[in-house]
Amino acid sequence: MASSELIERCRELRKNPTKAEALLWEHLHKKQIKNLKIRRQHPICGFILDFYCVEARLGIELDGSVHSKQEQSDYDDARTLELSDYDVKILRFWNSEVIMNVEKVVDRICVEIDSRIMSFKTN
Repeated sequence: MASSELIERCRELRKNPTKAEALLWEHLHKKQIKNLKIRRQHPICGFILDFYCVEARLGIELDGSVHSKQEQSDYDDARTLELSDYDVKILRFWNSEVIMNVEKVVDRICVEIDSRIMSFKTN
């Protein structure tokens, strides 16, 4: 269970999305992708994911320029590795990718969701 502080931080982040988050959310909410619920600013394992699909155990992260710095990149890699221990896969996109070609990003998310759900059915 997420701490009350983490839940409050999620609420704050939902109130102030980046331009890329708001744009992608327009394509993800209301079960528009494979009729699956995708959550925004969702707490999991002590982290907050920009977007999360429970059924596919798929996290979607949108990164700005700060993520190109080595320290942040190392943190992101460690976080991704820790989440993989819980069978959560992380897809990362640059904010600019979303803004310039949101349809391509959505297509990539759909492919990954299909792949993940198919693998769960065969296991």
